[in-house]
Amino acid sequence: MIVVDTLIHARWIIPVEPESVTYEYHSLAIDKGRVIDLIPTDVAKLKYQGITTENLSTHALLPGFINCHTHAAMTLMRGIADDLPLMDWLQNHIWPLEQKWMGEAFVRDGTDLAIAEMLLGGTTCFNDMYFYPDVTAQQAVQHGIRACVGMVVVDFPTVWAENSAAYIAKGLEIHDQLRHQPLITTSFAPHAPYTVSDDPLQKIRTLADELEIPINMHVHETLHEVEQAQANTGQRPLQRLHSLGLLTPSFIAVHMTQLTAEEISLVAESGAHIVHCPESNLKLASGFCPIAQCLNAGINVALGTDGAASNNDLDMMGEMRSAALLAKAVAQDASSVPAMTALRMATINGAKALGLEQETGSLTIGKSADAIAIDLDHLETQPLYCPVSQIVYAASRQQVTDVWVAGKRLLKQRQLTTVNVTALKERVAEWRHRLMG
Repeated sequence: MIVVDTLIHARWIIPVEPESVTYEYHSLAIDKGRVIDLIPTDVAKLKYQGITTENLSTHALLPGFINCHTHAAMTLMRGIADDLPLMDWLQNHIWPLEQKWMGEAFVRDGTDLAIAEMLLGGTTCFNDMYFYPDVTAQQAVQHGIRACVGMVVVDFPTVWAENSAAYIAKGLEIHDQLRHQPLITTSFAPHAPYTVSDDPLQKIRTLADELEIPINMHVHETLHEVEQAQANTGQRPLQRLHSLGLLTPSFIAVHMTQLTAEEISLVAESGAHIVHCPESNLKLASGFCPIAQCLNAGINVALGTDGAASNNDLDMMGEMRSAALLAKAVAQDASSVPAMTALRMATINGAKALGLEQETGSLTIGKSADAIAIDLDHLETQPLYCPVSQIVYAASRQQVTDVWVAGKRLLKQRQLTTVNVTALKERVAEWRHRLMG
């Protein structure tokens, strides 16, 4: 028999690739952090011996969720300024709090809270855009979760940097520091068309090409953003970005609630990706991304939660459900975005957007063992006819029992293995007193 690090026997395995395949009574063999086999359980028991063996007789095993747009540290501001339009929320509440409290400690503790919440909900990789990305990366490494950290750029001074050139320089230093971290990648993260001018965007485009890393940016988030851009420049933001050469297969456009048919064609032709954040867009009344049209045009659409200050959770299972249901209503077509499509948006599509599809996003032999187990033996998910449909439309994140990233178990029977929950709650309570003071 072949000895492997971990052998998982599951009632169902949903690999995501091949699409629309669900294996019953199959097993996943993991060794040195990678998937080395996916075979029927009766065969696996004869072929492999696991140093650790798990019997998940009522569970579905699937790739971990990829949260393609977060502001992890903003979890400390969850619920602090609810029920407000985007610009009021930002300018009168969030930005003043950030100006007063932003620092390494804020980012460290907020990121720890976000990572704990994401692991409990089955997220194994997140794409972040926030200040002190080096601290975000440190915490991700400490807790063993995969992350793409954004090198933030804006034109105006903050506690992180004084101008766009300084943001870019600091970002390049961080990129260099993180090159050898196996679970961490980087992206350029210019905040939005209305906060970054042409010269730094052109510099970012050149550097991203040289370093072969993505660019992710809030684009067409609200009607106000688009109208202001037209009034100020005579161009819609997406057209400006296209004219600057940013729309490429390395570009990730977040939100995209204001799209014309011509713009959908432009994005499709460019190979750029869209990250859909349905719950944040709904809560801030930002608009609706027409994802059915985008998918039909051949655009890769991934999912993100946005920050917990505007969502108010980091629940990718909830995001899948919201995305599927909202897409049907917007398209006025109940067949739009079926359950399997929503699951792909939360897994392999996110990996493709981040340039990680060879490493994660599906349970494929040779890829990293980023896997989650969801217990479907709950009354809320009975009777069970289709595991994928139950996961997308009926299950909750509390049914995620186990999480592995690169073969390391980070959640074991609902217990976090790398997070001191009691100490984390104490730190979060201290921040609540400070921010409300």
